[in-house]
Amino acid sequence: MTAAAEKTDILKIAREQVLERGVGLSQEQLVQVLTLEDDRLEELLGLAHEVRMRWCGPEVEVEGIVSLKTGGCPEDCHFCSQSGRFPTPVRSAWLDIPGLVKAARQTKDTGATEFCIVAAVRGPDKRLLSQVRDGIKAIREDGNDIQIACSLGMLTQEQVDELVDMGCHRYNHNLETARSHFPNVVTTHSWDERWETLQMVRAAGMEVCSGGIIGMGESIEQRAEFAVQLAELEPDEVPMNFLIPNPGTPYENYPIVEGAEALRTVAAFRLAMPRTMLRFAGGRELTLGDLGAEQGMLGGINAIIVGNYLTNLGRPASQDLEMLADLKMPIKALNETL
Repeated sequence: MTAAAEKTDILKIAREQVLERGVGLSQEQLVQVLTLEDDRLEELLGLAHEVRMRWCGPEVEVEGIVSLKTGGCPEDCHFCSQSGRFPTPVRSAWLDIPGLVKAARQTKDTGATEFCIVAAVRGPDKRLLSQVRDGIKAIREDGNDIQIACSLGMLTQEQVDELVDMGCHRYNHNLETARSHFPNVVTTHSWDERWETLQMVRAAGMEVCSGGIIGMGESIEQRAEFAVQLAELEPDEVPMNFLIPNPGTPYENYPIVEGAEALRTVAAFRLAMPRTMLRFAGGRELTLGDLGAEQGMLGGINAIIVGNYLTNLGRPASQDLEMLADLKMPIKALNETL
């Protein structure tokens, strides 16, 4: 590398800007990262891991999720098998309170510190919020002190306040993709409506969890745009999903994101958000496999969902916990999240 090339090398710039000063990369800089050649991937992942260790530390937060209300959603999110608008195999169903308590207990037994209650809805109605309230109460009466998060779609201010009163610790509402690409993915509501919910959540004192899905036809420039928009939101957690081409959805024939591309994207998001919890979520098994998951944990990721996802199978929790043990990555203890 010539002296001139070294001076403008994006990884050298990132080392000084992100690793040393903790300042995330700009959209233009992220495009450079996302277009790095494969022969520099190992170097990129190493830098992302250094950034994670410096600004977040070695601990990994483990989370489990459960679907309280599955399927029958009125929205047309093109990636989602739970939309009632598409001919997918998923049918509408509710989980009862004993089932919710059991799922929370099983999640706690894995060593997880976070349990997220999810519903496939545009936003919660009174019945759903009542079910969530009863569920949280029953989980606590079961002696389970695990942190409880919710993901129930778009909220009103009154609903935000209700969730705070229930003891909801963190709220997940994914922006899904860059603002410029969102109308190609969802037409029944807007990116701005999601943003407004997240602003209310933050103002109410709940932690903000918001990420998205890679591989929905977005350009490299839009991936960089998305990372910068998330950085502007300053979420406590960003779940990183990779598209699972679910049968019956408009994206059923979309290609799976290649492993190297996925890892490069993970590292880029870490360099955009040095202090944020980045969580491996849906699609990582399909995109990365076992070895790639380890590379991701050494390339900027510091949180993970264990077990199954909402309508897709994940790896057994024991495999992920063994992976963390092999990598000598401590699991974040519950008392440190309180």
